[in-house]
Amino acid sequence: MATTHHPTAAGSHCSAPEPRAPGTRRFSINITPAERAGRVILGAAAAIAGIVLLTSAGSAVVLEILLVAAGLDLVVTGALGHCPLYQKLGYTPASLRRPE
Repeated sequence: MATTHHPTAAGSHCSAPEPRAPGTRRFSINITPAERAGRVILGAAAAIAGIVLLTSAGSAVVLEILLVAAGLDLVVTGALGHCPLYQKLGYTPASLRRPE
């Protein structure tokens, strides 16, 4: 949680948590920068390909919609840096682990 430093009368600082709007969450980053970039690039390509296929009046509309949805999921998780599946599985890349 982020902290704000407030000076006290003696000139020392104490930490108090910043207030957060009710119902909001702060997700931890659990995707490496390289994977984030890859997700955004591949996700955008998949979403664009799905949209192009949808506009060409193909017969596999459901698959094309799924391709767009998967692409958008990759773009969002890459942009946010947080993968809910990684969190559920308890996976954290070695480069993002904090020493204990």
